[in-house]
Amino acid sequence: MKIVGLTGSIGMGKSTAANTFRRLHVPVFDADAAVHALQSRGGRAVAPIGAAFPDTVREGRVDREALRRAVLGDNAALTRLERIVHPLVRDAERRFLAAARRRAEPMVVLDIPLLYETRGEGRCDLVVVVSAPAAVQRIRVLRRPGMTEARLAAIRARQLPDREKRRRADRVVETGLSRHAAQRAIRALVREIRGGR
Repeated sequence: MKIVGLTGSIGMGKSTAANTFRRLHVPVFDADAAVHALQSRGGRAVAPIGAAFPDTVREGRVDREALRRAVLGDNAALTRLERIVHPLVRDAERRFLAAARRRAEPMVVLDIPLLYETRGEGRCDLVVVVSAPAAVQRIRVLRRPGMTEARLAAIRARQLPDREKRRRADRVVETGLSRHAAQRAIRALVREIRGGR
C-alpha cells in the first residue's frame, strides 16, 4: 500500500486536492477533521485540554475560538497543546492505516497540514505539496470568516515556507493556475501509483 502525504500551507488548495483524491476513490485521512472530532463532545482531547487550558471547554466540548486565543502568540502554550493533541491524532491515523491495509487498498492519502513541521514525511512513500503564488494564497485566506492579516501572519510563522515545502516535495501540484489543471495532475498521479502497485 502506497502512503501519500498531502500537505501545503494555508490557502494553497489542500482541501480541494484532498476532495479530488476522494472522488478517485482514494481513502483520505484528514488530520484536521481528526482534531475536530477529538475536541468535540466525547472526544478524547476534551478533558486534557480543559485541564491544561481552563475556561476553554464549554458544554463538554472545546471552544476552539477560546483555545485559539489561549495559545495565540504563546509558543509554550502552543507546545503544551500540541503535546496533548498530536499523539491522539497519530493514534487515529494508525487506526485508519490498519483498516486500509485490511481492505488491501492500493494507496491512501494522509492529509496533514503540518506534515513537514511534525516530521511526518518519514511515514509516507511520497509527499505531494499543493502550492499557489503568495498573492493568490493571501486573497483566498483573507476571504475566510474571522481571518485577519495578523492571524494569517501568526499561522504563516508556524508553517514551513512554501518554497521549502516545494523543495522537499516528491510532487508539487500547482493550484494557482486552475482547478482543472490541479485535478489533472492528481488524476495522473493516482493512475501512476495504481498502475505500479
